[in-house]
This record gives sequence, structure tokens and C-alpha cells, in this order.
Amino acid sequence: MTLHTLEQEQRLPITLEAAWDFFSFARNLDEITPPDIGFEIVNQPGDRLYEGQIISYRIKILPAVWVPWVTEIKAVDEGKSFVDEQRFGPYKFWHHRHTFEEIPGGVLMRDIVHYGLGFGPFGAIAHALFVREKLKMIFNFRRQILTKRFGSL
Repeated sequence: MTLHTLEQEQRLPITLEAAWDFFSFARNLDEITPPDIGFEIVNQPGDRLYEGQIISYRIKILPAVWVPWVTEIKAVDEGKSFVDEQRFGPYKFWHHRHTFEEIPGGVLMRDIVHYGLGFGPFGAIAHALFVREKLKMIFNFRRQILTKRFGSL
């Protein structure tokens, strides 16, 4: 299996506390996920993120094709970072680190996603034709929504 990496940074003119308050609530994923993904939180025990938290979603990977996605919050450094990892879902491997750093005038938010599809050559073809661009589109959508909500530096 080939591992791929997606990295994104965004500077937001908000406090570190405001950034953490927004991103540490899984329910806010609805707002920053494109509507065509059909993203739904099925089960989220508790409001705030905590290590070991299991969150269940449903996503639409193709028209009328829904798949369950279960992630676990693997690490939380309060106010600074958290990691979610897929336990079951559309990827063979998914590790997403979110970091928040105070900078002059706001916060630098970073996403680093390591992911793999599996399925040998079929996974490589799917990645080249569809998955890579879909993930870029999702993260670009997030960037736009966050800019509309919080502004930009």
C-alpha cells in the first residue's frame, strides 16, 4: 500500500482559544464539509474531544453509495493539537493531525493527513483519477468556509 500525504496551513485572525473551541467539537465538521459529501455524524459520545473518543459518521463516496466511517481520537494536547485515526471506513489507512499555533494576529492551523487506499493497482488508479482531487476539494472547501466564518490574515 502506498501512503499519501496531504498538508494544508491556514492563518485565521482568531485567538487560540476560539480556534480550539471550534475545532474540538466534532459537530462543527458539518459546517466545514462540502454538502455533496453527504457527511453525517451518526454517533459522537460527549461534546469535547478526548483521547479514545470514538466518532461514527456516514459519508457518500459516490451518488447513492454511502459508507460508514469510524474514527478514534488518538491524542489530544489541549489547545494545541489532536489526532484522529480511522478505525473503519473508506481508507485502508487514515491518520490526521490537527495543530494550532498562536501567531501575531491570530492562529496558524495545520492539517497533515497520511492516508492509503489499499486495493493494489486499483487503489493507485482510484487515487490518481478521483481520491486525490476529492480530498483537495474538501480541504479547499474548508479553507473557504473558515475564511468566511473567521476572516483571514
